[in-house]
Amino acid sequence: MKFIVSSSTLLKQLQHIAGVINANTVLPILEDFLFEVEKNKLTVVATDLETVMRVQLDIEAKDSGKVCIPAKILLDSLKNIPEQPLTFNIDKNFGVELTSDNGKYKVMGENPDNFPKEPTADDTTSFTLTASALVTAINKTLFATSNDDLRPAMTGVFFELSKKGMQCVATDAHRLVRYMRKDVTCPKSDSFIAPRKPLSLLKAAIPDTDETITISYNSNHLFVKQGTTQMSCRLIDARFPDYKVVIPTDNPYRLTVAKSDFQSALRRVSVFSNKSTNQVALNISGSELQLAAQDVDFSFEGNERMKCQYNGEDLMIAFNAKFLIEMLNAADSDEINMELSTPTKAGLIKPSGQDENEELLMLVMPLMLNQ
Repeated sequence: MKFIVSSSTLLKQLQHIAGVINANTVLPILEDFLFEVEKNKLTVVATDLETVMRVQLDIEAKDSGKVCIPAKILLDSLKNIPEQPLTFNIDKNFGVELTSDNGKYKVMGENPDNFPKEPTADDTTSFTLTASALVTAINKTLFATSNDDLRPAMTGVFFELSKKGMQCVATDAHRLVRYMRKDVTCPKSDSFIAPRKPLSLLKAAIPDTDETITISYNSNHLFVKQGTTQMSCRLIDARFPDYKVVIPTDNPYRLTVAKSDFQSALRRVSVFSNKSTNQVALNISGSELQLAAQDVDFSFEGNERMKCQYNGEDLMIAFNAKFLIEMLNAADSDEINMELSTPTKAGLIKPSGQDENEELLMLVMPLMLNQ
């Protein structure tokens, strides 16, 4: 089997899917890309048994065939080859010979029959949305997922679908993010939990544009298709916690601050906080917000004052500064509104201006104040 492909196009497409491959895998074949050639089209597949990603690109080829090529050595060599046509020659023992303008490189491939089979998309329900809507939904929720494998439901993003829209929810029990899109129509009310890794790979592989993406799912798998890129992954088989009960409905105090100023102040003050809690206390009175952090073990202390708009009784409440900074990153507005009530009750964060088709709500649990 022989085919010719552009070196930079191949590298770009392989980099989209290379993240699927785990460094320390049990099966050596999982360290390979599967190359499938048919009618001037090359399809490359990567998998870690849970997630499968495939890309397709145009090539010059007279025949068809398959081969598995070790991913690391192929990527490392392509990174150092300038843009030019590369010729791949594969012999019957799966030996791969690459020929460039002024070089020849050989690598031993593997039998493609040993490559794991992809899940089949049976009994799926499908809907479409724009690529940017999906990228935004992942960006605004993924950071709040949990790393605790003992609670698998929280290690992914919960998708709630209905004819009125799509809602994505992520929580790690200390904070919660709910992002709603009203410009997405799903065929029926449904829900599933998509794992963190494939979502992270997906947002890197798809363009942040108005191109259409098709999402299909069944009881076990999620399938995403955009142009020449496809991904499938196993869904998390667990019950997502009832997040609606933790969102407070009566937080009467309203704090409005400039997002970037607040974020910068948090970054500066949190340097002096306890490294295990990242605790920063907010003391709000009138139109002044004071931020204070201390690490008693090292006698570190940081204080700052900033202007704010506040409606409510004077309040002192403490939060994990790292969480607040990450949540502010997800808010696309110059000002943010915080809805608060008591020092022990969750605070809500919302961007001050929101698009009519989207709605972002973030919740963060307070920390016990060090008195």
